[in-house]
Parts: sequence; C-alpha cells; structure tokens
Amino acid sequence: MTELVVTLDLDGVKDKAGLMDRCAETLELPDWFGRNWDALADSLADPSVWPAEAADGLLVVVRNWQPYAKARPEEWEIAQEVFSAAVDRAPSLTVMLALGGSS
Repeated sequence: MTELVVTLDLDGVKDKAGLMDRCAETLELPDWFGRNWDALADSLADPSVWPAEAADGLLVVVRNWQPYAKARPEEWEIAQEVFSAAVDRAPSLTVMLALGGSS
C-alpha cells in the first residue's frame, strides 16, 4: 500500500483567496468546495473527496509557504490549524511543510 503524494506549491499565493484556489486546484477538491476555512478542513479530512489514487492515504507536501506565512501571519496560523485538525480527523492524511525554497 502506497499513499498518494501531492505537492501543494504556494509560490505566488498572496492571500486566503489564493490559498483556497491553489488548494482546490492542486487537491482536486469538488466543485462544492466553499473556499473557506471550514470547507477546507472538511475536504481535507474526508477521504471520499480525495483523488482515487489516494485510497491508501494522502501525503500533502506544502512548498514555498514562507512568503505567504510572512505576508499574512494570521491567515497562515489559521491554515496550520486547519491542516492539523484535518490530520487529527483523518488518520490516513499527512501534511508536511517543506523547508527551503523560500528565496
């Protein structure tokens, strides 16, 4: 069994709307995804909305997050809380922050 690895690249993301759009696109979230914190938490924690290849688990590697975190620290704090809560609710989900790549 192998989990699906998806890279969530936040390069160029400047605000919450951009983060939500990038998540929707990269994670192939359903059309009903509401582009808000609760909808993101629910979608991440629900394996039924993950790509079919993620049947054995999903690993989301977040890259180039540092500029967004620096520009919007309050939003980034909420995003981290959402990622953490989703991981707590879905044992087959892992979210990792990649270090480096911030230049």
